[in-house]
Amino acid sequence: MCEIHDAARLDELSSTTGSEAFKTLEQAYEEDGLFDASLMVAVVNSEVTGFIAYTPDEVTWLYVSPDQYRNGIGRALLQHALANTADTVNLEVLEGNSAALALYESVGFQIKERVEGKLSGNEAFPATGLIMERNKKQ
Repeated sequence: MCEIHDAARLDELSSTTGSEAFKTLEQAYEEDGLFDASLMVAVVNSEVTGFIAYTPDEVTWLYVSPDQYRNGIGRALLQHALANTADTVNLEVLEGNSAALALYESVGFQIKERVEGKLSGNEAFPATGLIMERNKKQ
């Protein structure tokens, strides 16, 4: 999971706030509450290729190994989480993360709010986030 997060997070930050804001999973997991949520991993050919963490009303983490991008792993993890959440689910995505935004919109999430502030977990860096919501009944 650390290797997946660290490689994918660097990709995410390079298109958003900048890689200077990077923290490894080992540095971030506790403060950012990774294990406060339900956690599911994707395994392909006996190798962990991605993971998702979620609570009944929020998707909190979703990362896929960069060598597995666009193979349906993120979508499968997201669909699993959504099948096990409340009718209304929220998540946050960094503005500029177009691949994640496209995935979330493709399963029914809509942007509800744009928030400017500090990067959660690394407050020395400014960030712009999009709060998204999906309602199963809509």
